[in-house]
Amino acid sequence: MAQVREGGRVGETDASGRAGPPVGSAVPAVVPTMFDVARRAGVSHQTVSRVLNGLTGVAASTKVRVEAAIAELGYTPSPAARAMAMRRSGTIGLIQAGRPDYGPSSAALGFNEAARDAGYTVSQVSMRTLDAVALRQAVHQLVLQRVEAIVLIAGEREAAEVLRGIDAGVPLVAVASEPEPGMHRVALDQYGGAVRATEHLIELGHRRIVHVTGPDDSMDAAERRRAWADTMRAHGLEVRPALVGDWLAASGYEIGREILTEGWATAVFAGNDQMSLGLLRACHEAGVDVPGALSVVGFDDIPEAAFFTPTLTTVRQDFDSLGRDVMATVLDSVRDDAGARDRTARVPELVVRASTAPPHVE
Repeated sequence: MAQVREGGRVGETDASGRAGPPVGSAVPAVVPTMFDVARRAGVSHQTVSRVLNGLTGVAASTKVRVEAAIAELGYTPSPAARAMAMRRSGTIGLIQAGRPDYGPSSAALGFNEAARDAGYTVSQVSMRTLDAVALRQAVHQLVLQRVEAIVLIAGEREAAEVLRGIDAGVPLVAVASEPEPGMHRVALDQYGGAVRATEHLIELGHRRIVHVTGPDDSMDAAERRRAWADTMRAHGLEVRPALVGDWLAASGYEIGREILTEGWATAVFAGNDQMSLGLLRACHEAGVDVPGALSVVGFDDIPEAAFFTPTLTTVRQDFDSLGRDVMATVLDSVRDDAGARDRTARVPELVVRASTAPPHVE
């Protein structure tokens, strides 16, 4: 298993996003989008944009298919989107939506740096709470600024669901650990990273491993929880219901007290480092030795993780690389590169510190 060792112990559309069929009228029940046209014609949405704007580089037969799909669906592009497609602006739109958690915030920073290195300006819109109307307004504002693409960084899946239903007329790139139809997707492999965390505890000899997961609406939390459960089952170990926190240390503290009161677990895999911090505090107050009586693994490798007491074994996410992957995907999308790489398979690495050890044997 790949790992790093540091100090301490070594141990309005339908569910698919498609427009609905006409109902008793020539007007569709739901306004079709460029992505609907692309699906009907079997091409990328960038190719549809090229046809709409009379650009070169589209085969005659492909153009016929696209025009037929446009006619069948009754698609009408927005004037702002057509105007934008005719010229380059050197600007990328970035929407950061939802809780300002460490992961999404670091990913946004990494992307901004990568965009600057590539010679692009980033026009950023941030919103603390998810609101479909506000998100649509943000997209409209960015399109009017003639952005060449729009990047979404949000921990909650609702933001991606709203964005993919908007016909922006420009490529959409989402940092998302779950598949998002109609968008280019970039991600670190949350599932693979969580497998490494769980396997580490099992290799140490732990058999009773509890998982403290993030919120139910988080894509990353869902992938980490799924990986933990799958890995436990693969080793024939009991999978107890995950305990749900909110990414914050306070929730890790409360859940930690619950875990200690029950007394079943010999190890905990926490969904992020902040919740691990709260858990360590609960252990300290209860006089429970970590890792002597309970091993703890986190996720993210925030800068403070190496200074927790004890130092925290965790899974390190390379947000600089993620930012570069997002920008590379943006460049592929604006160039309509049919051979664009899959940038969802980079697996975070395990960093072993002092918070994990073999279980104590009576």
